[in-house]
Amino acid sequence: MSNIIVLSGSPRKGGNTDLLVDAFVKGAEKSNNVEVVSVAYYKVNPCIGCNSCFDRAGHECFQQDDMQIVYDKLKCADVIVVASPVYFYGVSAQLKAIIDRLHTPMRNDFKVKKLALILVGAAVLPELFDSIKIQYQLVLNFFKLEDAGMVLVRGAKDKGDVRNTDGLDEAYRLGLAME
Repeated sequence: MSNIIVLSGSPRKGGNTDLLVDAFVKGAEKSNNVEVVSVAYYKVNPCIGCNSCFDRAGHECFQQDDMQIVYDKLKCADVIVVASPVYFYGVSAQLKAIIDRLHTPMRNDFKVKKLALILVGAAVLPELFDSIKIQYQLVLNFFKLEDAGMVLVRGAKDKGDVRNTDGLDEAYRLGLAME
């Protein structure tokens, strides 16, 4: 049984990302502890690259916001699932702020072993997810994490469009495959 944290980057409640995350959770919770962190509901400032966290006690950021709550959740995770709508070929700004704030030595205390990716976008271009997949692969390589899988859904613009794809089934199966 793994502790799975899903970082859900959608600011649109009940949208396609939320539907994919719900399907993933239904599969994963059968044999894991799963918590969804809807990052849009956390006030997290962007990293300013000051590197003061490298010198501070506990490597804490000087910014007093909700990122400490997110750090505490991630410290317990065996698996992190990054889920996001794709806006202009990248993850949502809310999710990007969380990811950038992981530029801290605190992350060395995390016990994460696996990473998974769930993305949904309106465009149908074959290369829609390429830039995000490159960043994902770099993170896997840098932290020596196992790729737990990806669900990539194209052509889902309006709320609920993901229901007209195989995405929900794929997300559910990815959840079932989590160990």
